[in-house]
Amino acid sequence: MTEIDKDRVIEMAWEDRTPFEAIKVQFGLAEVDVIKLMRKELKETSFKLWRKRVNSGVSKKHLHKRCNEISRFKSARQRTISNNKISKR
Repeated sequence: MTEIDKDRVIEMAWEDRTPFEAIKVQFGLAEVDVIKLMRKELKETSFKLWRKRVNSGVSKKHLHKRCNEISRFKSARQRTISNNKISKR
């Protein structure tokens, strides 16, 4: 995995609305693998904060925790991303 890929996985893991399943589709990393990566790459305090947030009711990192009305999240200014490649407009 390249440094750019690691950075993107970490960024996606911090985002509340990006589920682990999306990371699995784009990078092939299961939740356990993401946790291992985060533990390795983050400082201990940052990792603990992240785990606390993921396991709280705030984060929707697991699809089963989401309400059925949220099918996806995309900002109006976000570029189209397909398999982690940004499409040109």
